[in-house]
Amino acid sequence: MTSVTSRAKGTEQPRGGYIPLKRFKITKLDDGIILNPKENIHSSSVGMAVDYLTRVNIGTDAESVFFASLRGAANIHETAEAMELLNDVNSIDDQSIINACKLSGYDVCYRASRALYKPVEGINPDEDTIENIRTMVKRGITFFEKYGPIVLDGFTFDGAYTDIVTTGDGDFLTESTLWDFKVSVSKPNKNHTLQILMYYLMGLRSVHKAEFENLDSLGFFNPRLNHVYLLEVENIGMDLIDKISKEVIGYSD
Repeated sequence: MTSVTSRAKGTEQPRGGYIPLKRFKITKLDDGIILNPKENIHSSSVGMAVDYLTRVNIGTDAESVFFASLRGAANIHETAEAMELLNDVNSIDDQSIINACKLSGYDVCYRASRALYKPVEGINPDEDTIENIRTMVKRGITFFEKYGPIVLDGFTFDGAYTDIVTTGDGDFLTESTLWDFKVSVSKPNKNHTLQILMYYLMGLRSVHKAEFENLDSLGFFNPRLNHVYLLEVENIGMDLIDKISKEVIGYSD
């Protein structure tokens, strides 16, 4: 099984990437808050917690948001434990944030391998980490108040996978833009820009074709940096779209 993320990372690209970040319009948002410099849990857990809690707090059903976490928990026979955690995820209070971080630890059992699982009891964010997550979720909520509303979130690409790319799921769609959330300390790189283009091209062939046909932009939002990156689809070029469709994703037509 090869995911969109893995395929993008493994694809040799020209210097700067097929879509250099400099082609994106960058908007810097400012809430006057400086995040704490250190966090005591893995960055992937922080990123998933921010993503999932943002979705819950803008109204998406919690069981739907934590689908991968619950499936992962089921794979190691800990559904009851995961549901107990999920029952207390309903806002951005400390307990919701702690439980979201713990739930994210189950994802690996669904997305990768049970052999990589580490007991979620060991995921215990400290006060600085909890405060950072709360701030980033608030930034996500504010972001969607400005750039939303959301049309689709946490979607897969059923009908569009190939022998080369067999898994992958996207973050958010608004009426005009495909959005990818990145909670890294760094700006998006060439793998990320290729990944979001792959999502767009696969979306056009998926069960969500109607929603993707209305899009005119690709975008990233990084709530850690509080930066928005936008690129209009018409500025990508058909030659590049054809190349990525055939050589990277594996479409024949």
